[in-house]
Amino acid sequence: METKTQKSTLMTEGSIYQKLIYFAVPLILGNFLQQMYSTVDSIMVGNFVGAHALAAVSSCAIIIIVLVALSQGIAVGAGVVIAQCLGAQNLKHTRLSVHTAITISVIFGVFLTLITLLFSNVILVAINTPDYLLQDSNDYMFYYGIGLVFSVIYNMVTGVLNAAGNSKRSLIYLAWASILNIVLDYLLICVLDGGIKGAAIASTVSQFVACVLSTLYLMRVNTPYKLMLKALKINGKMLIRILRVGLPTGIQGTVITFSNVLIQAAVNSFGYETMAGFGVYLRIDGFNILPILSISMAISTFVGQNIGAKRFDRVHDGIKCSLIISVIYTGLLGALALIFGHEINSVFTDDVKVLDYAYLSLWYFCPFYIILAVMYVYAGSIRGTGKALGPMIIILSTFCIFRVFWILCIMPINYTFETLILVYPLSWIFGCSAMYILHRRTNYNQSYL
Repeated sequence: METKTQKSTLMTEGSIYQKLIYFAVPLILGNFLQQMYSTVDSIMVGNFVGAHALAAVSSCAIIIIVLVALSQGIAVGAGVVIAQCLGAQNLKHTRLSVHTAITISVIFGVFLTLITLLFSNVILVAINTPDYLLQDSNDYMFYYGIGLVFSVIYNMVTGVLNAAGNSKRSLIYLAWASILNIVLDYLLICVLDGGIKGAAIASTVSQFVACVLSTLYLMRVNTPYKLMLKALKINGKMLIRILRVGLPTGIQGTVITFSNVLIQAAVNSFGYETMAGFGVYLRIDGFNILPILSISMAISTFVGQNIGAKRFDRVHDGIKCSLIISVIYTGLLGALALIFGHEINSVFTDDVKVLDYAYLSLWYFCPFYIILAVMYVYAGSIRGTGKALGPMIIILSTFCIFRVFWILCIMPINYTFETLILVYPLSWIFGCSAMYILHRRTNYNQSYL
């Protein structure tokens, strides 16, 4: 029998706009809070330690994204499977998929933590981190890496709740963890003079708190997706279904981010001021990109639940609503960033050259976020059917292969920072065009799982 909680969170009935917005807003706020972990670190380090330390933290950001990308992809795959099981009201499969997903996250989180602790220095050297920043960057990566296992588990628990349409609960716990992160940053950096190590430790402790609180909730909630520790194990069939969506999505995210590592390596070649400036903008970029990804996740869950419930009419209407929401959001936020860019960047540092590079980056990104948003809505809706291979191929081709080609073949012709970051809007335009074609060819009246 369906519980009250399940009725209130499933998106197979009621106003489509209301369901999508109610679900997406906590996701967006949650992503804002997650972004605040590293943003607060950068603000504190940039203002109280210095531009060199800010550059060291910035050089680690792209590596952390690489390490988390695969686990987030698997969480997306689990979310699609769980959403379709809930939509079909198949309680047995819902329980099997939830416990398989959480077990995977524990194993993979431990693996990522070990990789970071053992090989962070090797990775930093590989992306051309300057020698004078290497020790600081390595310290940040080491202490941040300890908390990766908690981040992976939290993201999977959040994926389970999101699949059920319950995106609000994880936001509450993340808010408490974010407040803790700010307090710890102040104490460890400003009061105890902990420097970069203090910033990383603050993030790790905060991730641990968010993980524990959200996991305990999943163990208490009286729904089909309740977590029971004794039931934690990997079900072979569910593992295959999760990986069918999650592995292409995770590989896509990992390889894309690897191409961004190459871009970061090129940025590093321009010196610490460019590194710090680009790093400052990446913090702002997160507040634009993460909501786009949240809306993409919302439409994946919406499509998955309604396909499971065979409400195919709502699928098409949901895609249209998501496009409208994402275009309005990115248009407004991009305009605000352009108007108040100098004021926003100045929060991180008062170094004039660093601020110049940050503002230059802003003008190469913000006008094109609408294109990126449209592409991710189509990608999310296609993944909601369980068809993840097509979006993976398109995004890998445009976000990875094209960007690598640009760095290796175009950059040598005109080796400037402007030429380097031009690759971002160009790859978004090509990717959006190809994703629209795939969207038109996708049958949303069936599940591909």
